[in-house]
Amino acid sequence: MAASRLIILGIAVAAAAGAGYVAKNMLAAPPPQIVDNSQRQPSIELSEVLVLTGDVPMGATIGDLLAWQAWPTDAMNDHFVTRAEEPEARDELRTAVARVAMYGGEPLRRSKLIGEGMSFMSSILPSGKRAIATQIAADTSAGGFILPNDYVDVIMTRRSDDAATAGGFITETILKNIRVLAIDQAIQEDAEGRRVKIGETATLELTPQQSEIITVAQQMADRLTLALRAVVDTQEKVEDEADHLVSGNGRRGTVRLIRSGEVSEVGARK
Repeated sequence: MAASRLIILGIAVAAAAGAGYVAKNMLAAPPPQIVDNSQRQPSIELSEVLVLTGDVPMGATIGDLLAWQAWPTDAMNDHFVTRAEEPEARDELRTAVARVAMYGGEPLRRSKLIGEGMSFMSSILPSGKRAIATQIAADTSAGGFILPNDYVDVIMTRRSDDAATAGGFITETILKNIRVLAIDQAIQEDAEGRRVKIGETATLELTPQQSEIITVAQQMADRLTLALRAVVDTQEKVEDEADHLVSGNGRRGTVRLIRSGEVSEVGARK
């Protein structure tokens, strides 16, 4: 074989070997990069807040449904219970009672708990309101379907004193858009939204004036009926009520006196 051919063959072999080496390096995966996280800082600053791990009904004890959870510091609220400021709060608040219904995952707020030394009913009453209980029955309370936090009208039915309508009855809506605080001892519906039993006593949220009206009506009436209102009607602003039951035709300084079924107006003592 001629020397020139040997030289050309050697060059071709060398070129092929070089091309194979280059191709192998191009197809090989790059070596893994090792990242040092020891000095890396979190992108969001976090704080620990006390959150509920389950639903707590109104009037129930919180118990063990509490846990510390990381929370973005920028989203913190002044009313949250934080581990930095109250490290023992988880144990201290286990016996606390919920003033309103609370739900799992929400941060605990002390404003939703009953204050120390306060009764439950007085703690859920808004400022300026009073709680008055009145007797009810299934046939006078929408067939037993009125639940706590529903709104009702109170209708008074009594026998007519007019001789022309002897034996007849007079009905009058004495209070409108009144919130029901409780039915018997129940302050909310059960977990499935069903009534456990038909109640016999409804506790109503009233103003001081409304408290006087219903107190007089309970003495005058043969029956008081609660009429359930639709949810869309609960925003109605009520301007007319049966003030005449305690102020005699709207005149201040007179009250209605009831003796043996006889109703009369007398001057109020100052």
